[in-house]
Amino acid sequence: MSAPAALRELLLGRITDVPDHPQPGVVFKDITPLLADPVAFGALTDAFVDLCARHRVDKVVGLEARGFILAAPVAVRAAVGFVPVRKAGKLPGETLGQTYELEYGSAEIELHADALAPGDRVLVIDDVLATGGTAEASLQLIRRAGAEVAGVAVLLELGFLAGRQRLEPGLKGAPLEALITL
Repeated sequence: MSAPAALRELLLGRITDVPDHPQPGVVFKDITPLLADPVAFGALTDAFVDLCARHRVDKVVGLEARGFILAAPVAVRAAVGFVPVRKAGKLPGETLGQTYELEYGSAEIELHADALAPGDRVLVIDDVLATGGTAEASLQLIRRAGAEVAGVAVLLELGFLAGRQRLEPGLKGAPLEALITL
């Protein structure tokens, strides 16, 4: 799914490029101006809410950290549960963890062991799909918890980083919805 032209223009007009962040040669896509604009943020939230309805979602998972900001208002508007997926060691209580490979080294994410129930239909929400490692690990966590992956939804897909190709086997037929692909 790609956003309609007017929505795409509204959202892209509120995303700024920050060169050489977090390291030289990287152009960071800053969504904070979009978040500060209630019309743009509301339109983005509505687009994700529509996906929740279309995919009959019971819960949304927000990936740390910007995914939290996007997924929480979607959960409220869609009247579904919100589940944070955090970096290892940040959640209290019993958790499920999933390690995944980065370009150099590895990382681990976690969710509360009781956050998802068997049969829950879960939509993963994040701001950017880059290489797909975190999203791929979240799909594994959701399934280990007994829930069903309804799909992944992102504001922005950086197509040149091939995250979609990495993620497709783990989606197992569930949709990957990017509002904007660059």
